[in-house]
Amino acid sequence: MKFRQRLEKFMYGRYGVDKFGIVLLCTALALMIVNSFVHSLFIYLLEIFLLVYHFFRSFSRNIAKRYRENEKFEETIKKINSFFKLRKAIWKDRKTHVYRKCKFCKAVLRLPKVKGKHTVVCPKCKKRFDVKV
Repeated sequence: MKFRQRLEKFMYGRYGVDKFGIVLLCTALALMIVNSFVHSLFIYLLEIFLLVYHFFRSFSRNIAKRYRENEKFEETIKKINSFFKLRKAIWKDRKTHVYRKCKFCKAVLRLPKVKGKHTVVCPKCKKRFDVKV
């Protein structure tokens, strides 16, 4: 049997590599580079742990659990990205617009920067409320 066929036979029913696994592997490699300059036992143990966990996830047969872990990781990354995307928009529009949260559904609203008290309709929950700019 060729190596590729044996590998495919071995990996059948295993989870494989996903985004979370790639992040674990890249973090371990980055820690190896840092540790080549710092020489810390803690960093060494952390990179070994990350590598072992990466391979554990890759060869795991509990596909549903690994899938949930990856979904939770991607959800966390999405929250972090949306936080920074909002900060970038606030900075970009700082002279022309203000950002306020809806009192009811907590959606972020982009309002023109006109001083005074205004009545706003939330596009998400369709409720009216007053906003002071």
